[in-house]
Amino acid sequence: MTATAQQERAALAEVFHLMGDPSRLSILMTVLEGARPVAEIAAATGLSASLVSHHLRLLRAGRLVRAERRGKQVFYTVDDAHIRSVLTDMAEHVAEPAPAGRVPRAKAGA
Repeated sequence: MTATAQQERAALAEVFHLMGDPSRLSILMTVLEGARPVAEIAAATGLSASLVSHHLRLLRAGRLVRAERRGKQVFYTVDDAHIRSVLTDMAEHVAEPAPAGRVPRAKAGA
């Protein structure tokens, strides 16, 4: 494996790590619905505004969300169609019933 391929895999692993945190995933699913300011994201997720801001900083660094200033407020949304597609496809996958004869998905913490 080339050094470039290793770097790309490490970057991909970091993206999945960022999306693997339940709070960050909740934020991503919230901004998937449309651009929102921190206060709305906090209200929708039940997280404090300071915690949402912290997670948004990490998500922006990972290029999963982008910020857009509108007047005095900053609105956050999913960065691009790739991220939108990954999130919607995985949400649909999780919502599908398991085919007959397959073992149901393990639940976290089980």
